[in-house]
Amino acid sequence: MIPNLLTELPSQLFALRQHAEQSWHTALAEQKINPPNWPQALFEQCIRTFTLSEFVLNQACRDPQYFIDQLNQGELDKGKNPDSFQQQLTEITQQSLDEANLLEQLRKYRNRQYLRIIWRELNRLTDLDGTCQELSALADSCIETAYQWLYQQHCQLFGTPIGRHSQQPQHMVVLGMGKLGAYELNLSSDVDLIFTYPEAGETQGAKRNLDNQEFFTRLGQKLIKALDSITLDGFVFRVDMRLRPYGSSGPLLFSFTAIEQYYQNQGRDWERYAMIKARVVAGDQSAGAKLLHILKPFVYRRYLDFSAIEALRSMKQLIQQEVRRKDMDDNIKLGSGGIREVEFIAQAYQLIHGGRDLSLQQRHLLVTLDTLAIQGYMPTDSVVALKDAYRFLRFTEHGLQAIADLQTQQLPSSEVERARLAAIMGFADWSEFEQQLHNKRQIIEQHFRDVIADPDKEDEEYIGGEWLPVWEASIEESSILQQLSEAGFNDASTAWQRLLQLRNGSQVRAMQRVGRERLDAFMPRLLCHAVEHEQPDLVLERVLPLIEAVARRSAYLVLLTENPGALSRVIELCAASPWIATQLALFPALLDELLNAGRLYRPPLAPELAAELRERLMRIPEDDLEQQMDVLRHFKLAHRLRVAASEIAGTLPLMKVSDYLTWLAEAILEQVLKLVWKDMVRKHGQPKRYDNSPCELDFVIIGYGKLGGIELGHGSDLDLAFLYDADPLAETDGPRPMDGAQFYTRLGQKLISMLTTRTTSGALYEVDMRLRPGGDSGLLVNSLSAFARYQEHEAWTWEHQALVRARILTGCRDLTARFEQVRLQILGRQRELVHLREEVSQMRAKMRNNHGTATTQGGLADNAFCADVSFDLKQDAGGIVDLEFMVQYAVLAWSWQYPQLVTYTDNIRILDELGAAKLLSMDDVHMLQEAYKAYRAAAHRLALQKQRGVVSGDQFHSERHNVMRMWRALKLNYHPESGQ
Repeated sequence: MIPNLLTELPSQLFALRQHAEQSWHTALAEQKINPPNWPQALFEQCIRTFTLSEFVLNQACRDPQYFIDQLNQGELDKGKNPDSFQQQLTEITQQSLDEANLLEQLRKYRNRQYLRIIWRELNRLTDLDGTCQELSALADSCIETAYQWLYQQHCQLFGTPIGRHSQQPQHMVVLGMGKLGAYELNLSSDVDLIFTYPEAGETQGAKRNLDNQEFFTRLGQKLIKALDSITLDGFVFRVDMRLRPYGSSGPLLFSFTAIEQYYQNQGRDWERYAMIKARVVAGDQSAGAKLLHILKPFVYRRYLDFSAIEALRSMKQLIQQEVRRKDMDDNIKLGSGGIREVEFIAQAYQLIHGGRDLSLQQRHLLVTLDTLAIQGYMPTDSVVALKDAYRFLRFTEHGLQAIADLQTQQLPSSEVERARLAAIMGFADWSEFEQQLHNKRQIIEQHFRDVIADPDKEDEEYIGGEWLPVWEASIEESSILQQLSEAGFNDASTAWQRLLQLRNGSQVRAMQRVGRERLDAFMPRLLCHAVEHEQPDLVLERVLPLIEAVARRSAYLVLLTENPGALSRVIELCAASPWIATQLALFPALLDELLNAGRLYRPPLAPELAAELRERLMRIPEDDLEQQMDVLRHFKLAHRLRVAASEIAGTLPLMKVSDYLTWLAEAILEQVLKLVWKDMVRKHGQPKRYDNSPCELDFVIIGYGKLGGIELGHGSDLDLAFLYDADPLAETDGPRPMDGAQFYTRLGQKLISMLTTRTTSGALYEVDMRLRPGGDSGLLVNSLSAFARYQEHEAWTWEHQALVRARILTGCRDLTARFEQVRLQILGRQRELVHLREEVSQMRAKMRNNHGTATTQGGLADNAFCADVSFDLKQDAGGIVDLEFMVQYAVLAWSWQYPQLVTYTDNIRILDELGAAKLLSMDDVHMLQEAYKAYRAAAHRLALQKQRGVVSGDQFHSERHNVMRMWRALKLNYHPESGQ
């Protein structure tokens, strides 16, 4: 924090104080102004401020009466609305008849505002954000005012520039870069500008037409002169145009087409860094916004881009070389632990993750740092410390520049200037300030090293050690095989062949030089990690396909090189699960999830999950379907990976795994429904209810099976059905009307399409609609009344069994409540038990004959369990489906007497209700629950191993015996057709 303002000046500044007081009185006398009758405290405040800032003293002495009036009216103490700058400047300059007067008015206005801003800064009447916002708004207004005045003059002289294709008048677009673009301008910043214009063409309305390029070049030159040239009144802002394409050697400005081609074909890494803060500060705001949208893919890559760290690291090395060459260690911007390092930290995360995490696509540094904490990229306490240190350095920078309005970040060397800076900063002496400054710079330097430092430089022996000759094949093959064998590889020959296949494969041969250098730097690191694992052979088998898959996108290799923790997690998870290895190879963007172990092994709860997805989609334009689908798919892949990793690590038990996978599906379905509904209403208008009132999403998605029962597993598809409640004949009220039935059918089709369409990130889910009324031959979307009639009069027993596990996932609350009433009514109907047992038994026998193993299709005696007979966890006798059918039978048999049996859709809680109603003994309930959980846990483990749900017959003996015993206890038959 910045210490409170000190009122007493140190003894080293007494001479400066006397000079300031004498200069003030001399100015009053020369202009024949009586000294103001100020209270002593106010007079002391003035003289103190004059002592600390030569700029304030000089401005006050140039026009003492203005200074006195402003101070007496309290104007110097007030902040200014940023919009008022433009209004005041327009009023002042519209009377300017020539360019010389324009320059004079701009400079006088600028100096008066700087007088007020520095007064407020030195007297602690504002904070850092307040000063930067006002300075940036002042710069915007000066640039815009000068541009508009000069544009009108140039149009009178040379005609109005007209676009060749649009035939519309053209304006220049002035991009503010750096601190100006981010609203972070300091007291003596340059303004970094880029000039561009929308279209080629020529001017019209003058004796001699000019090409638009020439017109805007002349205009740009005049604009720079209006701002930058030094007159008797000083300057407005120093202008730096070196960030434009090709720098100082290139044209002054470019058309949109030319600038887009430049960044697409020749844009360099440091230009990406610069474009993060780009903002339209003058000219055609609408056209400028379109240009920035066009250039966004150049700045933010759709994939994780850890190569950005290399670029920032190179930039930092060049800066450090310059600092050392010019002996600038005391430069608080460029020196170690300086302002630039904080900017690099934030922008490293922005360039790496900003393409996927839109919350990082921001200009303001402090806001970006807050986002890094909120989104979990940096610990909150680290961000707090970094922001505090940054503010301290920025206040110090302002203190240095407030003295004489000079562009400097260099700490003073003289005793007097040091005392003055310490006093500005609120410290009693230099040593106290210097110690605080040193502490702040150390904090920044440490965080910078954590983010930007080169791990190769940190650990030369590790990176350039014993595995580099193996990867480069620079030693004899016999030596390589011996080294691999001694390091723990069981099959050194196979391991070496795998490495050779990667080295000589088409993907690696096609790599560009930079990519190959990254691969050569990464592979020794991978081998070092692999030999630390208990199964290094398995590590290579599963990780090398991932490396081959990302070889052409070598930024992922940089990610793993820069983050040893992420590499360790890749090895652990791939060795534990070939399913995860395959997912990472297919979708390398998931590597981002491995960067933060805390987040990886702690998936969010359902409300947080839904909120996170809503927030991500809110940042995408409503009409950008491609990006919406990309976000949805990456979200699903990322969170599914987190659940799998948590299950492997043991931080998430079985029941929670299914919960999370179900919550994930629900969150996605909720957003997909909202997106599709908005799109349909935008195109066709809203459907109507029977009373002709517009419908507000009178539609629901029903989940059946594992989704309905909150029991999803890895790779489960979604069993869905759709209901609506509207007038099927009434037309919608939009530009392309259609009847209600057609509207909701199209809505259902679009839902399925959005879920199942395959993109580069795969499909969201496989969808099964066969449980809807009528199955594949039925309507895709049904009204609630049609659904109720079907369930009442046409549905088979197995469809009522399916209804036991049916629940509404998302959609209209009122329709959800009415669906629950229908479900309760159908399931609670009294049934003839003999007929019900026969129906359930026949369906189960049919399923077992179609899907069970050959051993149990014709029946299986209790004593037939042995290792030679495989057991299908789901379909065989005594397995999962037997247990599910028993639960469904119990609900259909007894819910007319015990309606609480219909409350839940998951088997575990239905069994609890059966026990509570004493329909089953608690011992039997617990036995069935434990068997069910054991089966599902085994099925999950097999899925992560990419294996079918079949185990050897010597497993789960007691569970199978008990399930089959309960099946018979409920008087269900295994072979109803034969009466057994």
